[in-house]
Amino acid sequence: MKRTASHIGGFTLVEIMIVVAIIGLLASIAVPNFTKARMTARMNACISNLRVIDGAIQQWALDTKQGETAQVTAADILPYLKNAVTCPSGGKTFTDSYSVTTVEARPTCLIQPSTHKLEETLQ
Repeated sequence: MKRTASHIGGFTLVEIMIVVAIIGLLASIAVPNFTKARMTARMNACISNLRVIDGAIQQWALDTKQGETAQVTAADILPYLKNAVTCPSGGKTFTDSYSVTTVEARPTCLIQPSTHKLEETLQ
């Protein structure tokens, strides 16, 4: 009686566990980097929006001959904004996302006021 050994090809359990461990290690490195990149992109987009809002405020002040201490509302500058401007970190509307007060004051983000802000420039 002759017995033939049938060798079935495939991966062993140890090999599969090593591959899963490597994939888990790569994922643990990649996920925080993607999260940080997404947060940085949102912050940069919000700062860009703040610059656009500041430009709209300055244009409104020039067109209406207002001084630096003039009060500004969202309704005043909305015609000067081409698109709806909201904070990418979660604002639904302009008034949910940003605050404007006077011509000389910088607009502020209401969603992330500590990180989403315009830097003061020398004039």
